[in-house]
Amino acid sequence: MTNLVILVGRIARDPETRTTQGGTNITSISVVTDRPARKDGKTYKDENGYTAKESEFHRVTCFNGLGENVAKYCTKGQLVTVEGRIHYTQWEDQSGTKRYGCEIIADKVDFLTKGRTSSNDGAPDIDED
Repeated sequence: MTNLVILVGRIARDPETRTTQGGTNITSISVVTDRPARKDGKTYKDENGYTAKESEFHRVTCFNGLGENVAKYCTKGQLVTVEGRIHYTQWEDQSGTKRYGCEIIADKVDFLTKGRTSSNDGAPDIDED
């Protein structure tokens, strides 16, 4: 059995990083993907004559070294490929209501366009060890 996700999309907002009490670095990004919109089962054109699109926003979580590099090199609008797995969570909020969440735990992030640059003038592909 396999739980594998591959997304190709743009980063919707700049990365947010935090560190847990145990010292784990966690960086979160939101990746937006598009697909053709449909009416009555068929794609259609928008008011400008282009195929209408529907966007989906995916929460992506990167840990430790991968997260540090994503935070360092990625910016809003950058095109990326994310490989990872779907992770579902369930919890109770303060009022006792059950809540559910879904995120992508990234194993690899490839930069398809430039974001922030370092002294070597480029961002490498990054694999989590």
